[in-house]
Amino acid sequence: MRSPQAQLPAIHRLLAHPRLVAARGLHGAGQVLTAAREAVATARQQLASGAPAPALDDLVERALAALAARARSAYPSVLNATGVLVHTNLGRAPRRTVETGRYLALEVDLETGERGERLGPVVDRLIRYFGCEAATVVTNNAAALVLLLAARAARRQVVVSRGELVEIGGSFRLPEIMAAAGADLVEVGCTNRTRTDDYARAIGPDTAALLVVHRSNFHMDGFVSSPGLDELVALARERGVEVWVDQGSGCHLDLSVYGLRREPTVREILATGAEIVLFSGDKLLGGAQAGILVGTAAAIEPLRGHPLRRALRPDKSVLAALAATLDAHLAERHDEVPLYRLLAVSQADLRRRARRLAARLRRAGVAASIVATRSVVGGGTTPDQSLPSWGLALRGGQGLARRLRDQAVPVVGRVEEGHVILDLRAVFEDEDALLLASVVAAVAGEP
Repeated sequence: MRSPQAQLPAIHRLLAHPRLVAARGLHGAGQVLTAAREAVATARQQLASGAPAPALDDLVERALAALAARARSAYPSVLNATGVLVHTNLGRAPRRTVETGRYLALEVDLETGERGERLGPVVDRLIRYFGCEAATVVTNNAAALVLLLAARAARRQVVVSRGELVEIGGSFRLPEIMAAAGADLVEVGCTNRTRTDDYARAIGPDTAALLVVHRSNFHMDGFVSSPGLDELVALARERGVEVWVDQGSGCHLDLSVYGLRREPTVREILATGAEIVLFSGDKLLGGAQAGILVGTAAAIEPLRGHPLRRALRPDKSVLAALAATLDAHLAERHDEVPLYRLLAVSQADLRRRARRLAARLRRAGVAASIVATRSVVGGGTTPDQSLPSWGLALRGGQGLARRLRDQAVPVVGRVEEGHVILDLRAVFEDEDALLLASVVAAVAGEP
């Protein structure tokens, strides 16, 4: 009797199938060979468990499915229906860019033809927008802090309140960053209460600066207090040290316009006399991932010549996107920045869209209802605050949530009490048709 293993086709027969021959042009001969071998190996394991031998066409389908899965974009665009606008796992602030495929005038002065400074155009815009003397840009805000400490506080002391020794995410802890940059951390005060006198007692001959850190992803209430920034600036000037503010979120507008609690802006912090303010470019600024430092020329200039500055300089696409974002803010066309377009959408518009989508889903056979919900800005920008929103509620729980993520246009929502909630606050209105198509396909169990 012929063994089950012998019923499987040889690899060369599988590769000769017209559909796999055609797949070589798209995926490459090596990838097609690997997929064919894996399909046959899986079939052997199934035969050993008593399963029947698959037909040749079945093996071809398995190989093609594996090739298609591997060919998916490494970082596909998704529809963010989580209700978190600055979503760290989805790239923080939304950006809509079109790659031209052309070269950029990155380090050339088109007027003179001579080599230029790559950061020059962005620095010029930062100076004008924030009203500062000088600025520089690195890859992210953690890098900005590392560069600042390495250039200005290596083997010197930096004073920080114990209530501001933050951890952001799983890899950024302020004490560890300071140690890695070669600065000596001096902790003052208590977790909930720090006074100006605490800072005053800690300042000594080796003190480089007082560092104030934005509590970006938590909020403290109750028996808490901390000195005002103007008090710390007055103390620092009296004692001959600087004040640096890690503002983190990049708040630059009055957030009360969008229904959020007002917080000091970068300009206002600089106006108190702080020498340097550092923050992220992809949070409340709404631009590309970057770490931005603005302040006095005397404070910023030493950073320009430090070896880490070149190692931490941002990519050309980041600089171009950041410049475009700053141009929109400078022109007071804030709604051209996607984040602010989302923030400005009214509850009435969100409810109207939710009703329209729910009706269209029901016509397509999908049980959907509208639901009032709450959105957050996210990204460690406005802790303990939320915005009213509207969305869709779909039955299906984690299984449906997984199928939504598996669509050609993936949808990321949240699961609450067995329902998938699709919050429309972070979904652009021109994406509604894509959202509808992905939901219908996911409910039908289609990829």
